[in-house]
Amino acid sequence: MPEKFTNLIDGRPVPARSGRTFCNTNPATGEVLGEFPASGPEDVNDAVEAALKAYKSWRLTPAPKRAEILFRAGEIIRARKDDLARAMTREMGKVLAETRGDVQEGIDMAYLAAGEGRRMYGVTTPSEMPNKWAMSVRSPIGVVGVITPWNFPFAIPSWKLMPALVAGNTRSSRRRGCRQAC
Repeated sequence: MPEKFTNLIDGRPVPARSGRTFCNTNPATGEVLGEFPASGPEDVNDAVEAALKAYKSWRLTPAPKRAEILFRAGEIIRARKDDLARAMTREMGKVLAETRGDVQEGIDMAYLAAGEGRRMYGVTTPSEMPNKWAMSVRSPIGVVGVITPWNFPFAIPSWKLMPALVAGNTRSSRRRGCRQAC
């Protein structure tokens, strides 16, 4: 029997509201890797609502503290790099060297974004208008939604999510991939 997975919404594991699932298989062997929720728009709405709720406190967390959390996430990913790469190879059929590179991109982005937590300042510039002061301030704007391709499941979401998180935004993401019945 394949392992059953759920959505993680508001810190809790939840099935798709529809109750429907799909199986993901290893393209090289046909082995069923797991059963996943066939989430729909209502599940996405639930995830966005949870991200909005989290945004209220996450945006108030000082950027250096958010950066520390991202750095620790990078360390956790680094410690699990080989396991993650092997799982991705089984899921999509890419060679292991490429999936290791995909995971490394996520590690690198976690560290890069963490470094930006101390540089979340804006810019002041001279204005071309008299008696005016021009400045920019970096501030979070809300929930970030990311839809990513199935063949780069770690690198591309990392490029988008890590900077958004260190800036104080929250996220709701979804990976697009192949679905089939179990």
